[in-house]
Amino acid sequence: MPVSLASDTIHDVIEPLTGAATDYDPLIRAIGDAHFVLIGEASHGTHEFYRERAAITRRLIEELGFDAVAIEGDWPDAYRVNRYVRGDGSDTSAEEALRDFRRFPQWMWRNADVLDFVGWLREHNEALPPRASKIAFYGLDLYSLNASMKVVIEYLERVDPEGAMRARKRYACFDHFGGEQEYGYAAGLGLSESCEREVLNQLVEFRRSAAAYATRNGSIPADEWFYALENARLVRNAESYYRAMFSGHVNTWNLRDAHMIETLVSLERHLTRAGRRPKIVVWEHNSHVGDARATDRAAAGEWNVGQLARERYAADAFLIGFSTYTGTVTAASDWDAPAERKIVRPALAGSYEELFYKVDSPAFYVTLQDKAGIAELNERRLQRAIGVIYRPETERQSHYFLTRLARQFDALIHFDTTRAVEPLEKNAIWERGEIPDLYPTGM
Repeated sequence: MPVSLASDTIHDVIEPLTGAATDYDPLIRAIGDAHFVLIGEASHGTHEFYRERAAITRRLIEELGFDAVAIEGDWPDAYRVNRYVRGDGSDTSAEEALRDFRRFPQWMWRNADVLDFVGWLREHNEALPPRASKIAFYGLDLYSLNASMKVVIEYLERVDPEGAMRARKRYACFDHFGGEQEYGYAAGLGLSESCEREVLNQLVEFRRSAAAYATRNGSIPADEWFYALENARLVRNAESYYRAMFSGHVNTWNLRDAHMIETLVSLERHLTRAGRRPKIVVWEHNSHVGDARATDRAAAGEWNVGQLARERYAADAFLIGFSTYTGTVTAASDWDAPAERKIVRPALAGSYEELFYKVDSPAFYVTLQDKAGIAELNERRLQRAIGVIYRPETERQSHYFLTRLARQFDALIHFDTTRAVEPLEKNAIWERGEIPDLYPTGM
């Protein structure tokens, strides 16, 4: 594996981040006319990633006319925020609008940086002219099986009571199970009949009636039928996802990312007005945003949103990643475990993070579209990925994969040192933080 030091050529092409309002001017120019900007994060719990992603998004909205933000979050939870930022619904504050993000990891969207951005979106929309289209906020993920079934039934009760009775009967197929994962275990292993036919039939019926539903009840906003229709599609895809949970990681990963790109395409169609294509910002983890074809995950048959976006939109999709060398991060030790403020180990030798640490700048970004001639950016190197779980005692096995950076992203933003994002609900474990002297030494 290459372990060469950073060359002068990398130093010559970086754009230092100084805190000036003009820092991202070259990045905005590089994005140009792209309609889809996918902005990643190297962890789900780093303040600087959320802060800079929001700052770039604000500029995309104000200067390049972007229309919507789509996040790696559940569709029903994000739609409550959408109602708030557009001045609809009953929520009176950004904090209240974020309260449906109760599922683990709660801190991923209920944190101080997202709170600030949602508040800014509301203020921005309120300042627009009366007839101007307001910036929207959507979720792309598919974990919300039960919540989405509830939305479909509630919507049908308002526009088609008989249809609601049919939906309730079909979705009752899931009533025999204690939750999504219990259903996935039983149906996936053939211990029980699946609900695949029921959710497909419900989606087909909803699609056939969608045009009529959109105009049937004048007191229901027109956007609500699209919201309900997408929930019906989500139920179908979530059923497949949970049923596949026990058949292997790659299969469920691919199902999930395929659903997210399908949702992005649906948003594009829904937001198209008078022939004008919308511009959409996507917020997801690096592992979803960076082109999987540049990584060793491709050999395992894995694809992701970044790859699928490039295949569909080509240069109309611009992919941005993040990295950090060390600092702290909000993460858990196990699934459904409490949030902790953990120390991020210095990056491993031979990684892109170490390469960038040796560049004489504590914070910078580099655009990668025309950097094929810089060997260090095209070498197969380690890259770190911290999700909602961080296990430093198995750092190499749990959090690193191999990639060729210049093929993975169109730009990358690096910070030598970062700090943990602040959850809106801080527990005693997070407040205490990790004690350096007790830091595990095993690799």
